[in-house]
Amino acid sequence: MAASERLGAALRAAVVRLTAAGIEAPRVDAEWLVADVLDTSRPALALRLDEPLLPELARRLEAMVAQRAARIPLQRIVGAAHFRGLALRITPDVLVPRPETELLVELALDDLPVLGRRLRAVDLGTGSGCIACALAAERPDLDVLAVDRVEAAARVARANARALGLAGRVRVVVGDVHEALRAGGADLLVANPPYLPSALIERLAPEVRDHEPRAALDGGADGLDVVRRIVAAAPQVLRPGGALWLEILGQEQSVVVQELLAREPGFDGTPVVRKDLAGFTRFVAAWRPGRARRGPASARLVVTGRG
Repeated sequence: MAASERLGAALRAAVVRLTAAGIEAPRVDAEWLVADVLDTSRPALALRLDEPLLPELARRLEAMVAQRAARIPLQRIVGAAHFRGLALRITPDVLVPRPETELLVELALDDLPVLGRRLRAVDLGTGSGCIACALAAERPDLDVLAVDRVEAAARVARANARALGLAGRVRVVVGDVHEALRAGGADLLVANPPYLPSALIERLAPEVRDHEPRAALDGGADGLDVVRRIVAAAPQVLRPGGALWLEILGQEQSVVVQELLAREPGFDGTPVVRKDLAGFTRFVAAWRPGRARRGPASARLVVTGRG
């Protein structure tokens, strides 16, 4: 990149390089990188394309574009991700939040009743704290216990909760399902656990395969090692009427998870699944006995039984 070029030319050069590298959305990623270098927003770029790019910023942009061309995820390059309107710090210790998980939060919130008291939620495998922080930010009557077995990930979640002013209602602890069991009494248990079959991971895009923490992806031979532990423990974590919401791989895996939930005596009725924006059965929910399902949420759910 020439040091004296203007922003528009630098942006076009970045798009060309990212396109050649096979990046799925080269224009979008290039705009995010230029915006980060300038400490501005993507919409504001359109008004600044005729400005000259200072040499030190040009060098920084060139380095960032080279990283993205090497298939390092955009969020890891800029050190941040956006999730349901929240700006979150991201490090190599945590999974980059996905749009599918935003829908998991939406479904859980839609289903969460208003009971005239403070409610409690548990987020298992919190990672960056994206789920826990979004739940707390959107429901002021909700306190969240965010659990992760990796200390480095828990530190990221704590930092995000503090930065968002949510540390008083999002408590982050290091642990696993047993930590949630000790807490007990939750109205909601939500998790985006490792759910990928081990053999699938090597076939993933480089951004995921090479740059996401393996422990956040690998769910064992069929992808359900952690899911099974959560399903078995959830009835002891939840209050009567409490809900379990899980994100899973979808399709055939969703049938297996529904069967696990249907066989678990601590849950009431038939589990339900909900599709993601791509049409995959990505989310599974089940309830403890003691609460009628809410009308608006239930109307949006898809009861599939056995597929």
